[in-house]
Amino acid sequence: MEEKKTYYITTPIYYPSDNLHIGHAYTTVAGDCIARFKRMQGYDVFYLTGTDEHGQKIERVAREKGMQPIKYIDKIVRNIRELWKKMLITNDDFIRTTEKRHEEVVKKIFQKVYDQGDIYISEYEGWYCTPCETFFTERQLVDGNCPDCRRKVEMLKEESYFFNMSKYARRLLEHIDQNPQFIQPDSRRNEVVNFIKSGLEDLCVSRTTFRWGVPVPFNDKHVVYVWFDALINYLSAIGYGSDDVKFNKYWPADVHLIGKDILRFHAIIWPTILMAIGLPLPKQVFGHGWLLLEGGKMSKSKGNVVDPVVLIDKYGVDAVRYYLVKELSFGQDGYYSEEMLINRINSDLANDLGNLISRTAGMIIRYFGGVLPGGGKREQIDEDLIGTAEQVYQEATEKLEKLDLSGYLTATMKLVSRANKYIDENEPWLLARDENKKNRLASVMYNLAESIRIVLILLTPVMPTLAERSNKQIKLFADPNRLKWSEAGQWGLCKPGIEVSKGEPLFPRIDIKNLEEEQTGEEKKNQKEQVSIEEFARIDLRVAEVTGCEKMEGADKLLILRLKVGDEERTVVSGIARHYQPQELIGKKVVLVANLKPAKLKGVLSEGMILAASDGRGIEVLTIQSEIAPGSRVS
Repeated sequence: MEEKKTYYITTPIYYPSDNLHIGHAYTTVAGDCIARFKRMQGYDVFYLTGTDEHGQKIERVAREKGMQPIKYIDKIVRNIRELWKKMLITNDDFIRTTEKRHEEVVKKIFQKVYDQGDIYISEYEGWYCTPCETFFTERQLVDGNCPDCRRKVEMLKEESYFFNMSKYARRLLEHIDQNPQFIQPDSRRNEVVNFIKSGLEDLCVSRTTFRWGVPVPFNDKHVVYVWFDALINYLSAIGYGSDDVKFNKYWPADVHLIGKDILRFHAIIWPTILMAIGLPLPKQVFGHGWLLLEGGKMSKSKGNVVDPVVLIDKYGVDAVRYYLVKELSFGQDGYYSEEMLINRINSDLANDLGNLISRTAGMIIRYFGGVLPGGGKREQIDEDLIGTAEQVYQEATEKLEKLDLSGYLTATMKLVSRANKYIDENEPWLLARDENKKNRLASVMYNLAESIRIVLILLTPVMPTLAERSNKQIKLFADPNRLKWSEAGQWGLCKPGIEVSKGEPLFPRIDIKNLEEEQTGEEKKNQKEQVSIEEFARIDLRVAEVTGCEKMEGADKLLILRLKVGDEERTVVSGIARHYQPQELIGKKVVLVANLKPAKLKGVLSEGMILAASDGRGIEVLTIQSEIAPGSRVS
């Protein structure tokens, strides 16, 4: 049996300082689209994603919340995993940089590079951006701020280990020159080349001012700098140093799919590390554009992020995935707004694709009793349709191979448009009136069903539930979850006699007025919720220390907390048991609504309510980190 060709594709590993937004979802959906496409072509695919969990920023945020870093990020990582399930991401592994399998590889590689003389100790003084986990020289700053995120930087001076990256500058330039597909699109390659030619400095690869990281194996006062640590995930996930068979099967990676903001790390730092340890470089680093809002790039710190979970619940996973992939042209930035999403659903999916399928199913039911007829003699107009299908298959394949995902969808929708036009050209409703044209009508129905079959296969990488949902109306596939890409390149695979039935619209049309009314209603709701300062002053908020906590018997969601509020002791029942273990809360200072009317819950008198924040997926109790005494007023 011939061994399958392999394909190894990765996303960046995401930084779990908070829940992910729709911009992160684009990268993972795009990677999933390529992974599904290659599997349909018969490749043995390994699709990797994960989380980058070390660094000063995580340590600071966790400390501010009074938590251990691992406890803080565990909750966020759970949310990320759930998001990828909801978006139907088919990753083969999920790597966390806090896993032992990863940390061992980081130590092994750090030691190897040190032993061969490519890592040395010195003192570093430079401008450091904590959110980006990156040092910059004075000349790299923009108006005194970080050149990447434009936030403030701080001057740091500390003993550090350095990687002799400059040693590999010439070799890297030669590799880029000899392998033009190594960095794509071309504009990104030019950016990297210019950066290297401006002078490549050695890289700081350890820190001593925080502890949340992989310890340097021969000096535990230092932790490995987060980017040296993080990039190695692409090796540790496939068994570097522990599973040679698996590693040699998949390395080098076929493509690292990343956002353009982390291009230099993947196209400069990563290749030089690989050169130092004697491994071949990945075949391609692809830096895609950003999904922007009207006000610029989405940012957790700006508070302008869009939650993909909300969009999926409103519009369905296929529609959201389609919009994301369609909106970013090859390597360019794209724009997001809910109005644009609705317009895309209505035009491409409801009017064009959904309408084609429902019209075809309806006509087969009306004219042939719900059974697909066979095709007859071809006419020139049929040849035109078949020619379009062949051309679309070739173009969609070529675009996907180049990672031009938007171009792939544009190509595929050409067949949808041509098939809709084919209906108008043949006027089946007129053919049905003439018994002598029954064979011609049968050919038209068969050709429409065949066009739909090809379109559904081509759209499967981006809309994975579409073929199965459509199959409930026109049973084109024996197993809609096991489709082969090559079958979209063959005309005539539809089997006459398959059953056709009427179904619900695949993509119901959305009234844009509903969105406007929803937004207007939200504004009115917010206005109604405004309170005066006098009304707010009636709420008595107090600092309370948790002196005891236990689960309530017979109630999975409830915890019983014993609180110290000044000289007073209180009992409060809180519905947070699925998010906190009792021992996690003992000793914490929480915020209590002290003048809430007492109420009995499951027979226990609850004397107030503690405050917590929720995004619909997780809950976090509000805590006080300073030495403010229990009973102090919160205002």
